[in-house]
Amino acid sequence: MPRDSRLILVLGDQLDLNSEAFDDFDPKADTIWMAEVAEESTKVWNSKPRIAMFLTAMRHFRETLSGRGWKVIYHEMDAHLTFAAALQATVKQLKPQQLVMVHAGEWSVQQEVEKTAAKLKLPLEVCEDRHFLCTTADFAKHAEGRKQLRMEFFYREMRQKTGVLMEEGKPVGGQWNFDHDNRGSFGKAGPGLRVPPRRFEPDAITQEVIAMVNERFAKHPGTLDDFDWPVTADEARLALDDFIAHRLAEFGQYQDAMWTNEPWLYHSRLSAAMNLKLLDPREVIAAAEKACRDGKAPLAAVEGFIRQILGWREYVRGIYWRHMPDYVERNAMNADQPLPEFYWTGETDMACMRDAITQTLRYGYAHHIQRLMVTGLFALLYGVNPKRVHEWYLAVYVDAVEWVELPNTLGMSQYGDGGVMASKPYVASGKYIQRMSNYCSGCRFDPAQSTGPKACPFTTLYWDYLLQHEPKLKTNQRMSMQVRNLARLDEKQRTAIQKHAKDLRTTYSQAT
Repeated sequence: MPRDSRLILVLGDQLDLNSEAFDDFDPKADTIWMAEVAEESTKVWNSKPRIAMFLTAMRHFRETLSGRGWKVIYHEMDAHLTFAAALQATVKQLKPQQLVMVHAGEWSVQQEVEKTAAKLKLPLEVCEDRHFLCTTADFAKHAEGRKQLRMEFFYREMRQKTGVLMEEGKPVGGQWNFDHDNRGSFGKAGPGLRVPPRRFEPDAITQEVIAMVNERFAKHPGTLDDFDWPVTADEARLALDDFIAHRLAEFGQYQDAMWTNEPWLYHSRLSAAMNLKLLDPREVIAAAEKACRDGKAPLAAVEGFIRQILGWREYVRGIYWRHMPDYVERNAMNADQPLPEFYWTGETDMACMRDAITQTLRYGYAHHIQRLMVTGLFALLYGVNPKRVHEWYLAVYVDAVEWVELPNTLGMSQYGDGGVMASKPYVASGKYIQRMSNYCSGCRFDPAQSTGPKACPFTTLYWDYLLQHEPKLKTNQRMSMQVRNLARLDEKQRTAIQKHAKDLRTTYSQAT
């Protein structure tokens, strides 16, 4: 007896051949549905690299599915076609008895699919996203009864649950993390010669996407001249092999370091492939563990890398689904400034910001410290509304999917959630950037100065931030030392810093 026909919905960040939605796929009865929706590229002002990354990965995935002999209905970009309209058209044509999907990575998208299914009067089966190592239900159990959540405790539970970097129930090396070994900078000599990351030259499909994006989204920020991301599962595995062989060993020591015109350094370039589900995190973790066992990478580097995947990546997803939909509106520090215009152009005289933003617009990429302690730090100290910061991060990075981007940006970077993601605001003066990079040596500002013509905006705004939020910050035990440093400032210095900060905001707002 033939089974009811099903329409399997595959979203742009669900390019997973091992998806639960495909478990019982019947080529005679089932059809896969995919759609490029223009509104996804315009609801925030998406950069060209991000648009191209999603579209070319989707089109390559379509070819992979078709190569299996599976029927795929694929709607290419149409400026007038909405998600709901495209789905309604397919349902009218095929008349399936059921819709099937893996749970979306964005709250509003999940709501839209459910609303559309209800309007079509079709049952919708929502599958668990088994790409992840922790389900949202398991995270809820972890969170139950805890007054405050912290990634470190979650990470330890995940290590114990999975057996990753564990021996006889204890962490390999006798400790859970090796943070103290993973905070190195390059010094004056710089990063030295390294094997460059493997490039993936655009094939015919990617070239077609690049041409379309350059034409249809010509006014969007960024450039596609250097687009060379892995856009298939096979390419993603090659990128993983390349990282393990050439950069993992030094990743730990230099994961926080920055250097002018060096976008990749020892980082993996795997986050986009993982977030689009081209690459399973278990495969990545296993490869890193093997490198450690084989003596090809030190434990500190391997643990630091795995923590980002098994710890932070899984943790932020749990936070996202636990706190949405109101999470996106949180603004614990009442920040109300607009995002300065130079975030969209890179045209600023701050060398660190110029390098990080220019790199971001060119490649759709910046590593985690550039995001947290350069572009994110400036926005936090400047007082940008955290929702505006979130929208920028979601728009410009090729690995940005809302479940991972929003908690990292609004929570970790901007402290907009008041301590859900991080135990304190990550604030620092320009001295931190000077210590971790060579940016300051090529900048007209001096990170040691908070007032005057050479004052570093980061340093000025750092002290202004502490002054502005002193009543709230002094109750935070982890901020006590920084707040106590305010006692070094006399009234004249405080007034001068606050005036200089006000002048900076006036200058940058007038350029917006």
